[in-house]
Amino acid sequence: MGKIVWLASYPKSGNTWLRVFLHNYINRPDEPASINKLTKLSASECNAAFFHAYLPGPPAAYTTQDVQRVRPQVHRDLTKLHPDLVFIKTHNANRAVHGIPLCTPALTAGAIHIIRDPRDVAVSYAAYTGLPLDETIAFMSQSGAANRGTAQQVFEVLGSWSNHTESWTSAPKFLHLRYEDMLNNPTHEFGRIIHYLGGGPDPARLAKAVAFSAFATLAQQESAHGYQAASPTASPFFRQGRAGAWREVLSETQRAKIESDHGPMMKKFLYS
Repeated sequence: MGKIVWLASYPKSGNTWLRVFLHNYINRPDEPASINKLTKLSASECNAAFFHAYLPGPPAAYTTQDVQRVRPQVHRDLTKLHPDLVFIKTHNANRAVHGIPLCTPALTAGAIHIIRDPRDVAVSYAAYTGLPLDETIAFMSQSGAANRGTAQQVFEVLGSWSNHTESWTSAPKFLHLRYEDMLNNPTHEFGRIIHYLGGGPDPARLAKAVAFSAFATLAQQESAHGYQAASPTASPFFRQGRAGAWREVLSETQRAKIESDHGPMMKKFLYS
């Protein structure tokens, strides 16, 4: 039986917010969980340290074949991080590379997948990477879009925003949440997560975890203490966290390009 619960999303879609909530709900801290201690509960699948046990040399030199060859063993190792369910963050699409799944089915207990309006994703992702908006929008349209391996992480295969979304939402046993619904009614949406994991949420415990995971709290923590996974650019990781900010940033041409690239999938999830 699988032990891994994938915390899946396209980049800049609320994955860290999800991890913070789980940390606050499951561990029940007396004060908001630190954004720099999330690895106490969840882990990032692409962390090069997990792969270094099987691959010699600098992680940036690993080939995709190297990484895929050892990925199933790395996932088996991840199941040993905790005695119960193991929460693993991934930005990978739910697909195979070189015939080997990016998320090993036999070790999978489930997945919590977050979907966000690609227009807002483009704005946030561009700010995070420091790349021009037009370049980011073009990247999000590529079926082969991927992030190269670095000294800190192995490669990630995203695909286009539409490819990525379809790859996860085509799996019926997974839980799919819209970022915008999480913003509008966090108690209900985060409560769905607890139900999915097999329990009925305690109202007081849920309310406390939601409050401890509020965007303003996360932004304040980053301002005061920094965030280890923050952007290499000057842009804060927790920038605005609101829906519809694209209206103030995207040009008409940029908006039209995103809607042309992803129209059917946007319509399916009520973004048109």
